[in-house]
Order: sequence, then structure tokens, then C-alpha cells
Amino acid sequence: MRVHLGSDHAGLELKDHLTTWLVDHDYEVVDHGPFVYDALDDYPVFCLRAGEGVAADRAEGLDSLGVVIGGSGNGEQIAANKVTGIRCALVWSEETAVLAREHNDANVVSVGGRMHSLEDMTRFVEVFLATPFPGDERHVRRIGQVAVYDETRELPDLPESALRGFAPSDPADA
Repeated sequence: MRVHLGSDHAGLELKDHLTTWLVDHDYEVVDHGPFVYDALDDYPVFCLRAGEGVAADRAEGLDSLGVVIGGSGNGEQIAANKVTGIRCALVWSEETAVLAREHNDANVVSVGGRMHSLEDMTRFVEVFLATPFPGDERHVRRIGQVAVYDETRELPDLPESALRGFAPSDPADA
């Protein structure tokens, strides 16, 4: 499997550690940077490239996932999620890493380099990479609703249960 990496200065140490760990565990690594410490670097430069790499690989049918890393992981997740076809999840535990794959079919994971130990973050990534998406119908349906919204900007229909007792303020909504 190919793994695309991107970070900022706050994630550089983990990214460098993960590069070695991934190679040692027979993953193909594509490192989108940064390659040197620069306290003023901007995470979108690197995280958007990691997301684009995953999206391009998947469009070609290649088995590919991504990891983006920053101080908290929040901005990196936001940036990666701007790439069409990317579902990036912020993880902070083994359980959230599993759920990112099993429930959301996340193809990129974001971790906070200042939030956890190197060992914990490595384990979160390991769990994420090893967890398959089982393809349960309810999760496929939900992922599909988000994908359709991304393309059309049309909200999905409300379920009947949400409409009970609904009194629209605009008669045109009735």
C-alpha cells in the first residue's frame, strides 16, 4: 500500500519517524514535505499535496491512504478535506482510528503532533492503515449523501421522523 504524508513544522518529527516506520513495515511512502524545520511554514502547502496524491492514486485504482500531521491536526484535516474525494478524519485514539475507517471509509487520517506521544500517534496510524472499510450499507449510504452534496450542494431529504411536528415558517415550504 502507498501512504502519502504531509505535515507542518509541528508534525515534522512524527512525519520523519513515520516514514521510517512505514518503510520498515513494507509500505510505499510518498513524502510531500516539509523536509526541513521551518517554524513559519504553512500546512496547506503539504497537506493539500498529500490529499491530492491519495485522490490521484485512488482514481487510478491504486491502494493508497494518507496521513497529515500538525500541532493539533485540526487545520491539516480541514486542508486535506478540501481535496475532492478525500475524507480525512482527525484521530486521537485507537477507537477513533478504527471508526474513521469502519464508519467513514476515511482515506486520510490527521493526527496532532503536540497532543500525544510518538508511540501513541504511531499506533493510531498503524490501526488506521490496518483497518478495512467493511462496506456496511448504512455507512455507504451516509458517505454517498455527503458525496452527492459535495457535487450538487443539494441537501439530502429529511427523514419522515424529522418531519413529524414540523411547521414551516414559510407557507412555500409546506
